[in-house]
Amino acid sequence: MAADVRPPRRDEMHAYYRVLPYANGLPQWEPADAAWHGGPEPWPPQRAPATAEQLDRWVEEDFDDPRFHPVAAFDSGACVGASAALSFEVTVPGGGAVPMAGVTSTAVLATHRRRGHLRRMMQAMFDAALDRGEPLAMLSASEGGIYGRYGYGPATYRTRWEIDRGEAAFLPAPPDPGSLELVDAARARECWPVVHARVRAARVGELSAIRGRWDRLTDQPDGTNGPLRYLLHRSPSGEADGIANFRLPWGSTTAEAGTLVVEALEAADPAAYRALWTLLLDFDLTRKVVAHTRPRDEPLRWMLANPRAMRVTRQSDNLWARLLDVPGSLSQRAYSAGELTIAVDGDRMCPANNGTWRLRSDGVSSSCAAVEGPADLTVSPAALGSLYLGGMSAHHLAYAGRITPHAEGAVARLDRMFRTDPEPHNSFAF
Repeated sequence: MAADVRPPRRDEMHAYYRVLPYANGLPQWEPADAAWHGGPEPWPPQRAPATAEQLDRWVEEDFDDPRFHPVAAFDSGACVGASAALSFEVTVPGGGAVPMAGVTSTAVLATHRRRGHLRRMMQAMFDAALDRGEPLAMLSASEGGIYGRYGYGPATYRTRWEIDRGEAAFLPAPPDPGSLELVDAARARECWPVVHARVRAARVGELSAIRGRWDRLTDQPDGTNGPLRYLLHRSPSGEADGIANFRLPWGSTTAEAGTLVVEALEAADPAAYRALWTLLLDFDLTRKVVAHTRPRDEPLRWMLANPRAMRVTRQSDNLWARLLDVPGSLSQRAYSAGELTIAVDGDRMCPANNGTWRLRSDGVSSSCAAVEGPADLTVSPAALGSLYLGGMSAHHLAYAGRITPHAEGAVARLDRMFRTDPEPHNSFAF
């Protein structure tokens, strides 16, 4: 029987999951310190293989979810490759929300690698996303050298940083007009979606929430790490406008004892943000604070009397972006006023992207349409993905040969039109 790439049937979902590393207790990240992990070790311990009961629960949770779009590769009837796209919205420059296919949990059995299964699954997901009206695809890459060949480019970054409590002095500021409250997991589950929705509306690169994202928050201990704690900030009117999840593990060594790990923190305004960090950086019985999956341009640094106190210990890319529909994607974000003619060449997986496109913006509305004639520059599909959210330097991409200018000043114009401040950031991977 010939190899086949298609969505798995319900009765094939157990075999589908068994291809994926997380269902088998196998590594899910390259052997490098992970910026999404707050512990002293490079990454968390691997989980035990999923039981049949867990697989049954995943089938019930996933298969009928309209936002979950699995695809599998079958060879002689056996499932040998698996992936999925999740339907999201991503906030783009200008504040709009663009439909996006979030590619997740991708693997091919080691015995069936280098046979084109991954490319065929990726092509199937691209085609299906376009049919659903999703002009973008994004993913978080477990290895940095795989996805550029499919037209993805790094678009956001994340860092892990540390501050010794004794160095965490803040510059003077007006008193906090709101209030802080330690809450239980039930209240945190109620407040997180409210805060996330406010933050997402204003943050370029942020994603709509995964279904059930906060459902598993609990007050129970997590092994030897101790339970998560929850710190809530309310505005003067009593509205939740900031929240943090943190834990205080005692650590297995003297060096790590008294380390407070901030697992997540979001705030809808600067006063809430400062108030949350002020308390977290001065908790009793702590010596050091570690935060992970944080923005590369964290504003906290500029609130400290000593900006060097915040030491970045790990950094990695987070979202990789891929334009499936060039005019459909480019016309949905805002730019600085200007005009550019951009050529895209060599997109084998989305050939309709190949051509010359005139991008126009008056600073408020924008348009992108096919044109004839010479282009101001040629951009590779991966470079266009990196540029899309406005966080990457067109100059650096041109220096690396990912952008070829054909007109004087075209790279500077591209950079000026596309860049955003602050940098795009997304608070979670998928």
